Amino acid sequence: MLSARLFVVNGLNFEPWAQKLAKSAGYKGETVVASKGVTPHEMAAEAGHAHAETDPHAWQNPLNVVLYVNNIAAGLTKVDPSGAATYQANAEAYAKQLKDFDAQAKTQLDAIAQPKRKVITSHDAFGYLAARYGITMLAPDGANTDSQPSAKHVAQLIRQIKREKIKAVFVENMSNPKLIAQLSKDAGVSVGATLYSDALSETSGPASTYMKMMNHNLTQLVAGMKLN
Repeated sequence: MLSARLFVVNGLNFEPWAQKLAKSAGYKGETVVASKGVTPHEMAAEAGHAHAETDPHAWQNPLNVVLYVNNIAAGLTKVDPSGAATYQANAEAYAKQLKDFDAQAKTQLDAIAQPKRKVITSHDAFGYLAARYGITMLAPDGANTDSQPSAKHVAQLIRQIKREKIKAVFVENMSNPKLIAQLSKDAGVSVGATLYSDALSETSGPASTYMKMMNHNLTQLVAGMKLN
């Protein structure tokens, strides 16, 4: 890290360790907060927390990523002025991809009636996407991404699915086929393909780049909501 000239962080309290890392490494270069300019989204307060917390997953709205791209391009230009034209051209090209995707997503989602735009996911990481495209995201009761859900958690999730009458269900951490089979049978739903929120897939997977991730998630969400 000592030889680096630019340190890029997401911001929005996503990497509380980042500044400690930079300090301990003796980093003296420039730091770019990629999410600078993003309007923060507040997540609902969780059990044990008195206050809502800022949602750091701003990249789930592609228009926020236009800000990311411009902030990073500006940072690169600052430390390498000779490459300014290249950084600007690349930023503009990528921003066009992001805006094209946004238009495509709005077209697909606007075709789904508002009452059908409800999804249950296991990770409260899609608030920016939900706000941008008018989707109601419901976090499951009990299930989380930290551990394999227990039979009790699966039972709680089944009750919530029936209560909300939702068939668009995506539970990222349910990898046990027996649990998925139980959920499918008891709740009368099929669990959709994995959604990617905090990290990309492996190179050979469906979400190996940001644009592939967003296209994959959009395809799965649209297919799921059409079943509601």
